Amino acid sequence: MIEIDDTDRRILTVLQRSGRISNAELSEKVNLSASACHRRVHRLEGSGLIARYVALLDRRKLSRPTTVFVEITLSGQANDVLDAFEREVARIPEVLECHLMAGTADYLLKVSAMDSEDFARIHRRSLTRLPGVAQMHSSFALRTVMETTALPV
Repeated sequence: MIEIDDTDRRILTVLQRSGRISNAELSEKVNLSASACHRRVHRLEGSGLIARYVALLDRRKLSRPTTVFVEITLSGQANDVLDAFEREVARIPEVLECHLMAGTADYLLKVSAMDSEDFARIHRRSLTRLPGVAQMHSSFALRTVMETTALPV
């Protein structure tokens, strides 16, 4: 675990919202010299605390506004069953997230689709072919009320 101070927290907060900000702008926002800011960002990247920089795309503008949450129960809990499922689910491009769960379902998937017909295609061609699946329950999100990738620091 890397130790971070309040200045690091300010840097991380700004970068989570504006990953393409220039070092000069970042240093100004966090009240630090440009060279000190650059060193801190480099240290945060080197430590792995900043894992990567990405572009967040607008799903609606890409005609993929439908979000479906799929609860999956497997036929067993053996490591080979879990490993096979995880390996195959990672190959489905429409699956945005996959979480191993505690509770009634073994996995929870977040799936991006164009509409209900597109999800039916994804379900039929990909999800039903995943190894070890015993049950699936799908829930369509009606509206996204809040969504962020920013972690509290």
